[in-house]
Amino acid sequence: MINILFAAVTERWDQYENPLKKQLDLLSLKYKLAENLPPDEVDYIIYAPNSSIKDFSVFTSLKAVLNLWAGVEDVVKNKTLQVPLARMVDEGLTQGMKEWVLGHVMRHHLGTDLHVFGQDGQWRDWSAPPLAKNRSVTVLGLGALGAQCAKTLSKIGFKVSGWSQSKKLIENVICYYGSDGLEKSLKDAEIVVLLLPATNETENIINQKTINYLSNKAVIINPGRGPLIDEEALLKGIENGKIGHATLDVFREEPLPENHVFWAHPKITVTPHIASETRPETASKVIATNIDRFEKGQPLLNQVDFKAGY
Repeated sequence: MINILFAAVTERWDQYENPLKKQLDLLSLKYKLAENLPPDEVDYIIYAPNSSIKDFSVFTSLKAVLNLWAGVEDVVKNKTLQVPLARMVDEGLTQGMKEWVLGHVMRHHLGTDLHVFGQDGQWRDWSAPPLAKNRSVTVLGLGALGAQCAKTLSKIGFKVSGWSQSKKLIENVICYYGSDGLEKSLKDAEIVVLLLPATNETENIINQKTINYLSNKAVIINPGRGPLIDEEALLKGIENGKIGHATLDVFREEPLPENHVFWAHPKITVTPHIASETRPETASKVIATNIDRFEKGQPLLNQVDFKAGY
């Protein structure tokens, strides 16, 4: 019998219980899945960082932790976690992120806001936007989500560059890596999409120095992690015209305080961390597959490198 503890807020249990059981049953696993189990009997924890679990050491039989979220920065530094950790890479999450990123890139590429907010009866002689092949887009972060978003943008026709901390190879995407490659990836970029993990190395990667690499009036789109942006530098970049607009879905503090300057800023769009999310049906398949693999002595899919932080 495999004992599986579901550790997330109650509404998530309501969403995940049946899809998880369905996928576990399809693999013919003998299991007990519950929100409450004796700690010393738990084999696997399906975990969301907003759960009440902070000390993993009490789970003396624990084999692995399976994260419900794509981001692991809230758990990877927990010193009591001494077993393998898998992050969530889910086709539903990936598809949702591709759609959100494409939508907001196209919004800024086409200049849609000029017309959405320009319904005042004035027929202005605005020129048509350039074709995608004449627009430079850079994706910072070429992991599971970033790579798929870069491919999607490339298929539309954009000139796509990408940057990651390690070397990557993606068809029709110019891939840069390492400290030397960051400046090259940002040089004259008109739209920048942030999909990096939150680590000590990536915090404030958008700062006064890197903003100066960009094309004038560049657009920043951040569905990744709030700490990637130095907020003061972003505001200064908008003020001096280096940044034309910022569309932000993630923040250092969430929910974003109602008195935060971003809410009322005419050149900042705030969305409430909705770029994408894991879908119970597809995420449950990922979780069940990983439990089945580990029980058979195979490595976890998407296992986190604790040293790298993701």
